[in-house]
Amino acid sequence: MAFEVNGKLHRAFDTEQKTEKFRAREFVLEVEEGQYPQLVKFQLTQEKCDLLDNYNEGDELTVHFDLRGREWNGKYFTNLNAWRIDSVATNTETPPPPELRPGDNLDPDEIPF
Repeated sequence: MAFEVNGKLHRAFDTEQKTEKFRAREFVLEVEEGQYPQLVKFQLTQEKCDLLDNYNEGDELTVHFDLRGREWNGKYFTNLNAWRIDSVATNTETPPPPELRPGDNLDPDEIPF
């Protein structure tokens, strides 16, 4: 189940080495939903922990995540497992590449690839 949500980075926690082979990092996104903003906690795991390094609290982000759930000792847990983070500013300000049409006379040094 893949989902995405936009919000403001409210809090970023340090990466924790849970076991010798497993690390995790949590962060909180402030999501404008309804009358009151919601503070929603997400988790990054393994190599994905580094995805948050380029962002600061207050940045507007799009978080792509999966729902995860499990049972342990008769208790049930739900986790929002983030796997991609994008800057909202980057998403909206990146211009599309120029269209090349047959007959355009471009200098080879100006071709964008």
